[in-house]
Amino acid sequence: MEQRALGPLPVSVLSLGSWQTYERIPRADGVAVLDAARDVGITLLEVARYNAASPDAPLATGYSEVVFGEIFRTSGWPRDEVAIANKLWWEFWPEQSVTQELEASLQRTGLDHFDFIYSDPPPAELAIEEVCEAVGGLVTAGKVKGWGVVNWPAERIAEARAVATVPPVAAQLPYNLIFRGMVEAPEMVEAMGPMGVVASAVLAGGALTGKYADGGFGRLSGRLDDPRFAAALAEAEQLRERAAELGTTPAALAIRFAAEAPRVATVLLGATSPEQVRENARAIAL
Repeated sequence: MEQRALGPLPVSVLSLGSWQTYERIPRADGVAVLDAARDVGITLLEVARYNAASPDAPLATGYSEVVFGEIFRTSGWPRDEVAIANKLWWEFWPEQSVTQELEASLQRTGLDHFDFIYSDPPPAELAIEEVCEAVGGLVTAGKVKGWGVVNWPAERIAEARAVATVPPVAAQLPYNLIFRGMVEAPEMVEAMGPMGVVASAVLAGGALTGKYADGGFGRLSGRLDDPRFAAALAEAEQLRERAAELGTTPAALAIRFAAEAPRVATVLLGATSPEQVRENARAIAL
């Protein structure tokens, strides 16, 4: 699979997120997903501390990391063959420093290091200078190789780049055929400069796959009448027609669109089965 630059890291054009996925499927299925990701050439995995998917989970928050660590070790994927990213949520700041938050995530996953760290939007009262000093300090200390931001507005990205000794190298932003403005807006392009884009939500909650027209279930189930999703659902019909002409799927076209966009370093996807991983990878071969 094609490798692109995520700051100092070479990463695959497709990357695999976790969210709460591995809590919701059998462990063996999670291992099979990771095995398929390795087979198709994915070299960037993302994990983060989320609130537990079930009230019966042994941890109220961070169980997502525990499960990821279990299946990653079971998969036997050599640690030096893959980059793993995590996120800072600032949820317990200032009582918990970014170093302490990172170390807690490492403990839950059972890993000895992460390669990349994202900062979620920090509390409004926390100065950007402090954010950059704290997160950039993780890079300086050798705890991670680079850092980026998640869903920051253009003005805060510009401010971070202006004041940071170790500036962010990427921004994870929603980007798909329907919702393009956050990445393509002139103010965002100017604010980011040479930063790469980690494209998320490229299937618009599954709307662009066309599955809802066939009665499929997903994140938008029960909300299909919401006007906010009308454009994506309409676009799915056009994608279905075009995909039939090309002998592929609407999802593959949507993924390829994001992957081909300027400044996109990697497209972040989720998967609950090895078949889904392989289908996503075929999008890159279109």
